[in-house]
Amino acid sequence: MTFVATAEAGDAEMAERIRAHRAERPEGWVTLEEPYALEDALAGVDPEHAVIVDCLSLWVANAVGRDDDPESVLEATTRAAAIAASRPPLTVAVSNEIGLGIVPATPLGRVYRDLLGSVNQVWVATSADAALVVAGRALPLVDAHVLADRMIVPETR
Repeated sequence: MTFVATAEAGDAEMAERIRAHRAERPEGWVTLEEPYALEDALAGVDPEHAVIVDCLSLWVANAVGRDDDPESVLEATTRAAAIAASRPPLTVAVSNEIGLGIVPATPLGRVYRDLLGSVNQVWVATSADAALVVAGRALPLVDAHVLADRMIVPETR
């Protein structure tokens, strides 16, 4: 198993969170700490290893924080997601859904929310399966057209 960690310790509190995450990973897991070059990290993973990418939300925050152009972030996303999808072992990407709340009050908040939503869409589009996890329950994400095909519509008289 390879764990790709995208967090950066910008302050003491985040450094403590990273330390705690490192401590709870099982022995024997390989950890790659890569806050920016996600596609390079994925390309370098042992081809026999399953992968957890934790997390896309922080990876996007890192890119926004260094003023990366949103289009270049989406291009890197497309390449990274394609690498993940082409790997025979399981690859799991963790992200946050931040578009369910209010519209952020600041331009930076709106750029981040919109970009993360687009990044999440790219990953889901290239994935065999996707789920929204709420309170520890996985809710499978199904394309709307697939769901419509499965709906049972009562006959009208």
